[in-house]
Amino acid sequence: MVHSIEQGRPIHPTLFRRVMGRFATGVTVVSFMRSGQPAGMTVNSFMSVSLDPPLVLISVRRASVFVKHMRMGGRCGINILSEQQRKLGPHFANRPEKDVEVRFDDHQGTPLLGDSLAQMVARVIDIHPAGDHLLFIAEIEHLAHGPEAQPLIFFSGRYKQIHAHDPIARGEETDGW
Repeated sequence: MVHSIEQGRPIHPTLFRRVMGRFATGVTVVSFMRSGQPAGMTVNSFMSVSLDPPLVLISVRRASVFVKHMRMGGRCGINILSEQQRKLGPHFANRPEKDVEVRFDDHQGTPLLGDSLAQMVARVIDIHPAGDHLLFIAEIEHLAHGPEAQPLIFFSGRYKQIHAHDPIARGEETDGW
């Protein structure tokens, strides 16, 4: 099925979402303080922007609770999930499961999820409107990474696992790249 603006047919949001779902992404939970309590939201629209200074971009729906609690200069946590944290993805995407245990660690007032592949604390330095979303540009102020593990992947509307040849895990020589 082909839809394009040039053919006079508008791009339907459901089709756009389905096509964009073909792009595999990692899964992050953005954590923040909400009415004095740690909260989080699953986000896969996340990317690095700059190395110097270290900047990231988080794309968030305008109707999100995060938007109501995050302002310029505000801090949030970014938690990159591992396969072992699979249940946290839907939990923080408004589909909580009863048996999910959530453990937040505190880093100078910013909640971070324990046992994540990586954790960052970021300070919002710019916010840009973009359609039905807001783009939060944030400068990284703290970085940490956990033990080696496989990342949680989101593809075609589902959480996935990586089943790839890993030469480093097998002790094989690599070209360093």
